[in-house]
Amino acid sequence: MLTKKQLDLLEFIHARVQRDGVPPSFDEMKDALDLRSKSGIHRLITALEERGFIRRLAHRARAIEIVKLPESMGGLPAAPKATGFTPTVIDGPHPSPTQAANVTPEEVQQFARELPVMGKIAAGVPIEAISHVDHHMAVPSQMLSSGSNHYALEVKGDSMIEAGINDGDVVIIAETTTADNGDIVVALVEDHEATLKRFHHNGTSIALEAANPAYETRVFPEDKVKVQGRLVGLIRSY
Repeated sequence: MLTKKQLDLLEFIHARVQRDGVPPSFDEMKDALDLRSKSGIHRLITALEERGFIRRLAHRARAIEIVKLPESMGGLPAAPKATGFTPTVIDGPHPSPTQAANVTPEEVQQFARELPVMGKIAAGVPIEAISHVDHHMAVPSQMLSSGSNHYALEVKGDSMIEAGINDGDVVIIAETTTADNGDIVVALVEDHEATLKRFHHNGTSIALEAANPAYETRVFPEDKVKVQGRLVGLIRSY
């Protein structure tokens, strides 16, 4: 889903390419969208590129290529895409009270692990970094990656709702300092703010992308962002 500004820019670029055979300049885009600076256009272009609607070609002036169009502009319906997060769904019969009473501590250990819950993580504007254990919770072993350390965080905010992550959910994080583009990560921004966002590394910058059109993608120099872990599971209470 595109924001109104992103859609307005894509429509303007498409119309100019159709008319002139070349995309407009950044100044023309800025004027058409009534923005005060070209930095806003750079952010919109980056967002369109990350969503796969355009492609920037290196070493060429005005090198923007339309890759696809949204349905509202006559494009084909989007195919399901990889999100970087495949939730673990655990099926199985619920044990009867008698069966549950007869489960031994060793059997509990086999199917669940205690993880530290490190407070809250922002799915919105970043909050203070997480640095202390709030409490522990039992997590199904099937949800965890082998050979990795894990921790849990309670989600605060709604910026990842289109990735299926709601305010109040508990996310399970595998500790890592690296991530692939498209992964949902815990990112530490400028050593004091932590947030849960989709990760994109582009040259010397890192974009932290929300999954809610109400939030803009935030772009930082790569030395200002540290990956603290990758999302591998989610627990929701009703």
